[in-house]
Amino acid sequence: MGRRLNVHYGQRIELQGMVASALLVLAMFGPGDTVAQTFDEARAAYSRGEYALALESFRTLAEQGNADAQALVGSMYDEGRGVPEDDSEAVLWYRQAAEQGHDLAQRLLGLMYLLGDAIPQNDIEAAQWVRWVAERGDDWGQFELGSMYAEGRGVPQDDVEAVRWFRQAAEQDLAQAQYNLGLMYYEGRGMPQDYAEAVRWFRQAAEQGAARAQHRLGLMYLLGRGVRQDSVQAHKWVNLAASRYSSSERELREGTVQFRDEVAPKMTPAQIAEAQRLARKWRPEQ
Repeated sequence: MGRRLNVHYGQRIELQGMVASALLVLAMFGPGDTVAQTFDEARAAYSRGEYALALESFRTLAEQGNADAQALVGSMYDEGRGVPEDDSEAVLWYRQAAEQGHDLAQRLLGLMYLLGDAIPQNDIEAAQWVRWVAERGDDWGQFELGSMYAEGRGVPQDDVEAVRWFRQAAEQDLAQAQYNLGLMYYEGRGMPQDYAEAVRWFRQAAEQGAARAQHRLGLMYLLGRGVRQDSVQAHKWVNLAASRYSSSERELREGTVQFRDEVAPKMTPAQIAEAQRLARKWRPEQ
């Protein structure tokens, strides 16, 4: 596979997901009692869809130094809620909250440096913010820091460190980290090659619905690596993977469909029917 892992699943989409989480969590719970009234008023306006009014109140708190409000104002600029979308303003508010130790703001600022959103792309700056949240146990931060060590972005390339961070995030059930840890075992990077361990981590990610992990697990079943060879299971997992790739992963989906169609002629009609039945029955673990 080479030195660069396939580790990122639409990072701009991931950023938007984080922003949505920021808006929901902060608007629901808010800061402490000292600013509760102002925050409650802003929250009520936000829930009515009166974003400009909500932003005005949130900004008042943000300008007083409240980190939650600063992160929320940054999110609203990022999403264009109550104000024209403005990544530069989003970065300004994220940074103020991040410098106060606000976890979510640090995550968002780190990802914006990774992507080069509104600020020059800077892996060293990204690594700084990502590390701070990773060391406090944040699974996303651990996953991203592992990815940066695996690829040498912003930090010295170090497979052992990559494995350490992937494992911490994987043990918190982050599917992307489970998949990457499986790849490290598969390739013998940062540890001895171990197909059985690779299968174990691919399976955990696959059961959560990660398409790449499902494809890999199907391949392991087809080749009998780390698991007993089983064409029915191979067909099931690649069939599921083909149905779960996002619209931006068209090439991956096409490759998976081709792989599935190469497996099918080697199977009996009864085996294909059973594989399809198992795929229809499968549901992602929550």
